[in-house]
Amino acid sequence: MKMKQAYLALALAVAAGSAAAATTNFSSGTEGWEGTQPANGVGGSGIDTSLGVDAPSYRTIINNFGITFANSTNAAFVRDYTASSSVTFGIDVLAQQVSFFGTDVTRDLVLELRDYDNANNGLPYTSVWYTIGTLDASVEGWQNFSVTINDTSAIGLPSGWGGYGAEQADGTPYLPEDRTFASVLAGVDEIAFTTYKPGFVYGFTDFDVAVDNITVSPVPEPGTYAMMLAGLGLVGAIARRRKQQA
Repeated sequence: MKMKQAYLALALAVAAGSAAAATTNFSSGTEGWEGTQPANGVGGSGIDTSLGVDAPSYRTIINNFGITFANSTNAAFVRDYTASSSVTFGIDVLAQQVSFFGTDVTRDLVLELRDYDNANNGLPYTSVWYTIGTLDASVEGWQNFSVTINDTSAIGLPSGWGGYGAEQADGTPYLPEDRTFASVLAGVDEIAFTTYKPGFVYGFTDFDVAVDNITVSPVPEPGTYAMMLAGLGLVGAIARRRKQQA
């Protein structure tokens, strides 16, 4: 009985360290991810079983100003990211077409973490964003893009990150004065990978882009490691005692 309790303690400790991680490879459906859909019924987004990295992928074929892959319903991706000291976001991308009136172009792919509950200034949400990669159809095969937030408690924007929620007269976005990087991370209502880079405007573009293996990998707090070590120590102590008794 004690051995079962020890294993339970270990399982709980390991679960505490791993429960915050999330991965979508589309083998179990979209899991809340939604891609750009057309207004005129031409093209759209959906699961494609022929393109994925060892699994299906989620593919958008459309002519539009930009494309977005977003999730606002899956609690594994929409949550308080300050609960972990650091976190890594990753995505696999296959760009098969990115063209503007027949000419190949590139488009930045932005990771945007959006907070709709604290919007002001007439804008739909407050967000922090990072250019995670570039959609370039001349690059063959799948590419992996990722970014790590090393300090989720940061007040100011880390290097490379931008803010949205207020705008200067010329349309340049910035994080409102009453918001911090950490306060946005604490209330993420939607996570998006998008070509709609705040402050930029694009014309209609032909896209054929697939995504796969969207991941969030938080680093557990030090207390979690202590729980795991305590669980392992308990199992080891009981195992030694049983061996001595035998």
